[in-house]
Amino acid sequence: MAPAITLAAEAPKLSAANTGFMLICSALVMLMTPGLAFFYGGMVRVKSTLNMLMMSFISLGIVTILWVLYGFSMAFGTDSGSLIGWNSDWVGLGNIGLTELWPGYTIPVFVFLVFQLMFAIITPALISGALADRVKFSAWALFIALWVTVVYFPVAHWVWGAGGWAFELGVIDFAGGTAVHINAGAAALGVILVIGKRVGFKKDPMRPHSLPLVMLGAGLLWFGWFGFNAGSWLGNDDGVGALMFVNTQVATAAAMLAWLIYEKIRHGAFTTLGAASGAVAGLVAITPAGGAVTPLGAIAVGAIAGVLCAMAVGLKYRFGYDDSLDVVGVHLVGGVAGSLLIGLFASGKGQSTVEGLFYGGGLTQFWKQCAGVFAVLAYSLVVSAILAFILDKTMGMRVPEDDEITGIDQAEHAETAYDFSGAGGGAARTAAAAAAVGGAESKKVDA
Repeated sequence: MAPAITLAAEAPKLSAANTGFMLICSALVMLMTPGLAFFYGGMVRVKSTLNMLMMSFISLGIVTILWVLYGFSMAFGTDSGSLIGWNSDWVGLGNIGLTELWPGYTIPVFVFLVFQLMFAIITPALISGALADRVKFSAWALFIALWVTVVYFPVAHWVWGAGGWAFELGVIDFAGGTAVHINAGAAALGVILVIGKRVGFKKDPMRPHSLPLVMLGAGLLWFGWFGFNAGSWLGNDDGVGALMFVNTQVATAAAMLAWLIYEKIRHGAFTTLGAASGAVAGLVAITPAGGAVTPLGAIAVGAIAGVLCAMAVGLKYRFGYDDSLDVVGVHLVGGVAGSLLIGLFASGKGQSTVEGLFYGGGLTQFWKQCAGVFAVLAYSLVVSAILAFILDKTMGMRVPEDDEITGIDQAEHAETAYDFSGAGGGAARTAAAAAAVGGAESKKVDA
């Protein structure tokens, strides 16, 4: 009998289809940051609109440069102690071949790194919503640079980098429940505990100035999130990316409906702000779980997260922390919920064969999820608070109280979002028209 012949596995080849798909997904994720800017910008008062937009937009500049210089190397380079990566050939990205493939996949390294760059950009931008109305723009810009360096890049390595401790433990995070949402939500809590409350918190009305902007931002986030989630499988040769796409839609719909039902029962109305916030809560929760659950599981994940987040946003009034735009209530709570529910609803039919408690897998995966969730939460909370404390004691994190009261837009950016006194203003136009008519009538009388 002839000896058995073992054929070597064929090395992956560049796929034009997957490469194009991932470039589109990268562009979709980039669009999420301007979408977030509109979402947050509509939720603040008029006098803080531009500042809120800029707090997101500046992340596009700062994080992009740091990612090229050293961020990609720290997050995805060769592992060191399961805590951080490093690859000197990736510093500045000058030694990466144009057709060099990301190991084990059919897309170039450049495509993978630009996709991950968009995740790195939006994560600190998420934090900004908790700090609305009161933070110096220069201090915020420096905080972003420091935070991504000592928090985001290492945590991304833990969760997604080969050799990272959470990756090796088997913590499931399909697209960023821990690395993005829990990370940002915990950081937001750490910073606001240091810098304190807005002037007038729990006394003055601080309602959203433009709900249409909020809905526009939520719609852009929902649209871009398909790239965020489905793209995280780095291709769709086996259908897992398609499953994630479906589950993203399903969970978001369930969370929005659950939030609206909760607020109708609790507060007596279906609000546009509730619809937008519920949708975001569902997007957050399905981000870690969508590749592991069935569509029915996605409904459960979304509905549970929608109710939990709707309940959580009111905790700031009970405990006295000023989370301006509910980053803690939506991103931290939603991220924790979605990550832990994997331990219950993982079906074993998606991204892996891991099964949760409700599918006969016991609590093994649940405890792994707990380890990832609470390690990231604690690390980000503590380090973010330390960074905010250092900045506050050196350059100062907050604008002067007078600037906060009169408007941070004018104080920090020398601009305002809306010109109510110019020629285009409704009142000014009406007055000008009245004056013109009055002048014409006077001429007739004189004649």
